[in-house]
Amino acid sequence: MVLHLSQGHLLEWYSEKKRDLPWRHTKDSWKILLSEILLQQTQVSRGIEYWIKLVERFPTPQAMADAEVDEVLHLWQGAGYYSRARRLHALACQVCLPTEQGGYDGILPTSSAELLGLPGVGPYTAAAVASIAHGEPVACVDGNIRRVMARQNKSLNPSVKEVESWATSTLFTNDAGNWNQALMELGATVCTPKRPKCDQCPVSKTCSGQSDAVSFPQPKKVKRKRLDLMCELRYDSTGLPHLVKRGNNGILAGLWGPRMEEEIDVDALSFIGEIKHVLSHRDIFVQVWLGSCEKGIDPSTVALSSLDQKILALGGRQ
Repeated sequence: MVLHLSQGHLLEWYSEKKRDLPWRHTKDSWKILLSEILLQQTQVSRGIEYWIKLVERFPTPQAMADAEVDEVLHLWQGAGYYSRARRLHALACQVCLPTEQGGYDGILPTSSAELLGLPGVGPYTAAAVASIAHGEPVACVDGNIRRVMARQNKSLNPSVKEVESWATSTLFTNDAGNWNQALMELGATVCTPKRPKCDQCPVSKTCSGQSDAVSFPQPKKVKRKRLDLMCELRYDSTGLPHLVKRGNNGILAGLWGPRMEEEIDVDALSFIGEIKHVLSHRDIFVQVWLGSCEKGIDPSTVALSSLDQKILALGGRQ
């Protein structure tokens, strides 16, 4: 099959310049799935560390399904967006159900359509896993590919359908996995948001927007919300903090930490400072109040968010 010039150049560039990432050395769909879920909201450099830990502890869906969700959260500690870890555990549990109960007998389904039916798997993840692990000719759409598409077509604000249509029309179906990864790699390393390296781009000849690349696509306006909380940080006589396990709802669902509410009774407590914690769409401000308790918990034995770690560090006895 004769490749379109830009396809051939991009695949050749990817073969020579792609980053040496550990999940690119496997066709195990479970391990590829772990990498895709991690990289949704975690930088690659940190994602490698967490991926290695997860693969070592949970080499199969069954290994994760047999574990408590608390253990998954504990290994995920520091990676942020913990709902991903809870959904991943739910996914493993569903995959390991027998087929007559709606599961897959412990083996991940191979098609993007079936993968879409699993907890926490959206169109991008389903397409990525199915194409990379099994060669299904289905196009991926993520932020990197949207940016490449916008610049190639000089489009200020391409819709999801427009990006999907472009990705499908340019898909190299004979090797969809490498093609999808090549486009994403291009967006991540060359066609970057603020400092695109157009002189190093293998598809610059077909790019309509390269003369003013940073203008495409138009930045999305993020509406930030402010959340004010109060934290009751109590320590026992040995220096261990009082920690509670949070419920299944909210931004810190399922994690452990000091009691935090919008309002707490601060009688007999001492104010020690305020912490600002920034999430993608929310700024959290936590007033921390210090007190004592009868018996605390060793923080190293439970899953803590980075916000809770900041709070314990402020208390000085982490």
